[in-house]
Amino acid sequence: MFNVIPFLLLFPPFLMFNVIPFLLLFPPFLMFNVIPFLLLFTPFLMFNVIPFPLLSQQRSPGKVLFDLVCVHLNLAEGDYFGLEYQDQRKMTVWLDLLKPTLKQIRRPKNTILRFVVKFFPPDHTQLLEELTRYLFALQIKRDLACGRLICNDTSAALMVSHIIQSEIGDFDETQSWQHLLHNKYLPDQDAIRDKITDCHRKHVGQTPAESDYQLLEIARRLEMYGVRLHPAKDREGTKLSLAVAHIGVLVFQGYTKINAFNWSKVRKLSFKRKRFLIKLRADPQSAHHDTLEFAMASRDCCKVFWKICVEYHAFFRLFEEPKPKPKPILFTRGSSFRFSGRTQKQIIDYVKDSELKKLPFERKHSKILSHSGMPPQSSSFRSQVPKEVTNHLCVFSPRCAQGLNSRFLFFSESEKVDSQVKLKSMQTEDFFSFVKLNPGSEDSPAGSPRVVINGAGDPGPSPEGRHLPPLTSPLLTDAGCVRNDDEEEARRKKFPTDKAYFIAKELLTTERTYLNDLQVITQAFHGAAGKDEAFPDSVKNLISASYDPVHRFHQDFLKEVEQRLAQWEGRSNAHIKGDYQRIGDILLKNIQGLRQLTVHLQKHSECLVELERVCRSSRKAEAVCRDFEQQRVCYLPLNIFLLRPLHRLLHYKLILERLCKHYPPTHEDFRDCRATLADISEMVLQLQGTMMKMENFQKLLELKKDLTGIDNLAIPGREFIRLGCLSKLSGKGLQQRMFFLFSDSLVYTSRGMTPSNQFKVHGQLPLYGMTIRESEEEWGVPHSFTLFGPRQSVVVAASCASEMERWVEDIRMAIDLAEQSSSPDADLLPTGLSDHSESLESEEELCGSRSSLERQGHRGNTTVHVCWHRNTSVSMVDFSVAVENQLSGNLLRKFKNSNGWQKLWVVFTNFSLFFYKSHQDDYPLASLPLLGYSVTVPAESENIHKDYVFKLHFKSHVYYFRSESEYAFERWMEVIRSATCSASRPAPSTRKELY
Repeated sequence: MFNVIPFLLLFPPFLMFNVIPFLLLFPPFLMFNVIPFLLLFTPFLMFNVIPFPLLSQQRSPGKVLFDLVCVHLNLAEGDYFGLEYQDQRKMTVWLDLLKPTLKQIRRPKNTILRFVVKFFPPDHTQLLEELTRYLFALQIKRDLACGRLICNDTSAALMVSHIIQSEIGDFDETQSWQHLLHNKYLPDQDAIRDKITDCHRKHVGQTPAESDYQLLEIARRLEMYGVRLHPAKDREGTKLSLAVAHIGVLVFQGYTKINAFNWSKVRKLSFKRKRFLIKLRADPQSAHHDTLEFAMASRDCCKVFWKICVEYHAFFRLFEEPKPKPKPILFTRGSSFRFSGRTQKQIIDYVKDSELKKLPFERKHSKILSHSGMPPQSSSFRSQVPKEVTNHLCVFSPRCAQGLNSRFLFFSESEKVDSQVKLKSMQTEDFFSFVKLNPGSEDSPAGSPRVVINGAGDPGPSPEGRHLPPLTSPLLTDAGCVRNDDEEEARRKKFPTDKAYFIAKELLTTERTYLNDLQVITQAFHGAAGKDEAFPDSVKNLISASYDPVHRFHQDFLKEVEQRLAQWEGRSNAHIKGDYQRIGDILLKNIQGLRQLTVHLQKHSECLVELERVCRSSRKAEAVCRDFEQQRVCYLPLNIFLLRPLHRLLHYKLILERLCKHYPPTHEDFRDCRATLADISEMVLQLQGTMMKMENFQKLLELKKDLTGIDNLAIPGREFIRLGCLSKLSGKGLQQRMFFLFSDSLVYTSRGMTPSNQFKVHGQLPLYGMTIRESEEEWGVPHSFTLFGPRQSVVVAASCASEMERWVEDIRMAIDLAEQSSSPDADLLPTGLSDHSESLESEEELCGSRSSLERQGHRGNTTVHVCWHRNTSVSMVDFSVAVENQLSGNLLRKFKNSNGWQKLWVVFTNFSLFFYKSHQDDYPLASLPLLGYSVTVPAESENIHKDYVFKLHFKSHVYYFRSESEYAFERWMEVIRSATCSASRPAPSTRKELY
């Protein structure tokens, strides 16, 4: 619990002073009881120079003070917290944010407010900021120390061990023993001291942020987590306790929960004098009366508990803050109290949507220099925090606890500005807005990814945790490579206006990207595998024999296309004769040559299977592939590059179809294009079966890297159908889960707090025998449906009606497939892992959140992670469409608040835009995943007075892109819509669905 400030600041005689500390300015008031955070929570309230004129008016509501606390804590998720104090009746109450502060606090100079956790969410992963999790961890620490959080010895020892790990670091027998002797974490700590030290030994290498995560992971499973008991009696006079949680009203007898009334079952909560009434919805199957009555100590106790219930219900169940009741004209009836502030949904949306620049904070009680603004695994990056920040973050001196003559450390406004940290934190939505990959430095090993988020800030931590140099690429700032409109128009070429030219140019630009992708296999990967003797020669030779001839062929093909387009653009006099204003003759000659390479194309699927077999059998070979995927040149999963030659055939087919549709039959280029289309269509038909099987196999291998808890995902006969984010209704309310739908099973997972950010499997639902029913009215949850399996049923909710329709449609289709399957009982998960694992409290389960796969380097911006943060889903049909809808070319980019345009080479693939300075670059400098974005044309009010401009926006993120022609504009809009529009779409005409 955190103390705040004495309320002498609110009195008019002191309004002329707005600089803290007041104790130094007014000696007569040193008698006031100012206890800094109960000795535990000193480091947060940075009251240096606070603009307290906001409190100068006597009718300032409590929200003014609360907002000042959150602002000076730099706390974005402050709505989880509240200010509590003891009123004149010695009852602990919450500060009402709507009422004037002075009307609530009758004796300001004798009142202490404590900044404490008010709303405990069911899942700590809903807390998106490290500072918030730290404050929650301190609250758990306080609850343990005062005996409020009751649990068994195993859980208590584990939680204390994580607290010690965050405070003193890795286990040292002498130091840990001394620390336990001088610090009291539990009322009966001595009895389990040995168990605490045994648990502490297992946390080697765990950072303070990871310790917070593990502490909250254990605490949230406990029955007394976040419970504040209010004494009461039932109608028979039995002594009970009432409490409120995110799921509803709880009834305890002692420390045992004996009943729970879910919000969906509660019709009304009220109180009459000292009787607290719970009116339930009519339920013939329930043994409870329609109205339950509990007697509390007094009317005031009833009203205090009723207010807490109202706030809990609004915070966790409503989407928006409730509107105030209209004021009565003559008489008032009932209480006008209502919840004030943002709901949990609004907080989550706000943090994901905001581009908050957060300051680091010091863990005052930790001997480890760990600061915010970095993932938990990046503790070695701490040294980058400027020393002046560390020196100035402590506001209260350690002697504050010694009594009234305590001294405060404070610094001026200029010092505060100077000490602002320039590191930009890696937030969820920031990461997926513009991920910028650092080219690296001389002292950094080649191939290590370097990440900088949203702009020209200093770099964030790398997965290895090394110090990163600033990124100097002009791509990342508005100042670099920005041309004004006049210069840009002057430099523009006078391209031909014929649509055939722009179709041919699309062939050129995509061929450049395709050749670069081939080089990832034939040069970059071959070089990485060749340096390691552990990588089998048979696989290296197979890949070389299959891809090198294709690479050489497309090198020559690209040269011919470049020469033809240069002539077509008018760089010679040949265009006057009309001999070069066509592309069909080059395509016909080269496609016929490509048909001779069909034998190599057929072996590409063999390369994919063989590479997976080698990685399974050899850890060293697997490490080679894993390390290569972390290199900047490998901007997509390695297996996608292996399938590029098969996908390229589809691109040729689509380009030729557009040419044939554009040309009249009498055009001189029509005959060649028609003949080429026939040849390429025959090749596609010949390889289509292999292509579809390999796409499904590649997708299963990719998902295997994102999941932990599945032994063998890519088995014969299993097909991937859809993945996406749904909310699962459990005893703790709606919890965000990632669902994976396969042809035999529906798997649900939660995101783990590991360096690889893998998703931990919680359970599976076999599709055989499953039924599905919409249950929105039954549970009172929007867009919800229930899945009934042979062994269990699950209630899930989608983010919107269209998402629910897609899920229901695909699940029903998958159920039909499972019914026809000859092996309906195939299990996806290892033996013993089921949905019941969520309620385990064993030592192995509580310690096991850190997967053994932490050692694996893995990208955190895969499609799975984007769907998790954007709360959307993707099907295999979408992936098939994405394979065909690939595009490359130059675009001009403009940010929402910038003036000039940047010219960039842009590649669209795998639901993302990848940005280069030019097509000659080996690797992208930035990426923008598009799932969840909307693509539109700018409105006139946006003052974008240019042609061929489209706009990408997701919440507050807005980007403008400008193409060179009407054809290019339409093509970019078409392919981007295929990634941003999540409406279900039919499979492409050239292929059939896997399922």
